[in-house]
Amino acid sequence: MTIRSITGTFILLLAMASQPVTAGNLDLLLSGIFPDQQATYIGYESVEREDIPTTSHIERKYLVVDFRFRSDSAGDQLQASVHKVCMALLKDRELIQSLSDSGYDMVSVAFDRQSQYDCL
Repeated sequence: MTIRSITGTFILLLAMASQPVTAGNLDLLLSGIFPDQQATYIGYESVEREDIPTTSHIERKYLVVDFRFRSDSAGDQLQASVHKVCMALLKDRELIQSLSDSGYDMVSVAFDRQSQYDCL
């Protein structure tokens, strides 16, 4: 890579980071949360809770955002990592409104296949 292409890439990343995040670029927000490569963003999944009756006033959908730690020792920072993801989501009011309008009443974070941690 030349210095010109590195500088161009850096400017592009700064421009993207300064734009408000919407539901359309949820992947962009989540993939940039751990720039130090502590964890890798895998994706998100919409889950519909079957245990809540369809006639209930409670929403049945929630979103799970999925990450994997790069190393086993990163699990020691689990609480801080969950907090980092949740705060990134909560700070984006447009995203939260969009998720709410789409019927989501909860977002959970997962760093493995066994556990989910609720954000909102």
